[in-house]
Amino acid sequence: MKIITTPMCEEIVRLAGITDYVVNKFPDEEEGDLAILLSESKVEMDALPIKINTPKQVFESIRKVSKITGNELSDMDVQAFFEEYPLAKKYLFSDFKRNVNVKVYSEFLKDIVSDFGFNIVSDNFDYVIYPDYLKDTVKETENLVEIPSHNCISKNPFEKIEVRYAILETLI
Repeated sequence: MKIITTPMCEEIVRLAGITDYVVNKFPDEEEGDLAILLSESKVEMDALPIKINTPKQVFESIRKVSKITGNELSDMDVQAFFEEYPLAKKYLFSDFKRNVNVKVYSEFLKDIVSDFGFNIVSDNFDYVIYPDYLKDTVKETENLVEIPSHNCISKNPFEKIEVRYAILETLI
């Protein structure tokens, strides 16, 4: 089976135990049997969509991808990948609830702030959280929190979580 993955998903593919794959930002440009890509991406070939915004999503994505290898990783195997990343590990099985109200610009950030325990509201918010690529469209002028998007941060999902969650931890 020829597997094609995008640069954003390569680390998940590698950790899941797949060694024979091709990386292309545009999987349909390759001849392949299966594309492993972010859930919001669309391709013509068969695809295995994954999410990698939160520690839980990274965990589930590694498990999901490892199932196609014939050597499925256990929960303990996957948890071991989190050892070097303290914030990713802290939030992996957490269920924090915080009394912080935030307005969020972006669907991928909604996953993150919900996982972090913030309340998503449209009025009476403490902070406005937005991805860097929407900086010029944010209407509010106070208590702004800019989060690096996919293009302005490491492609490693664990490193991404560490940076984004560190920013959010400054708000509590």
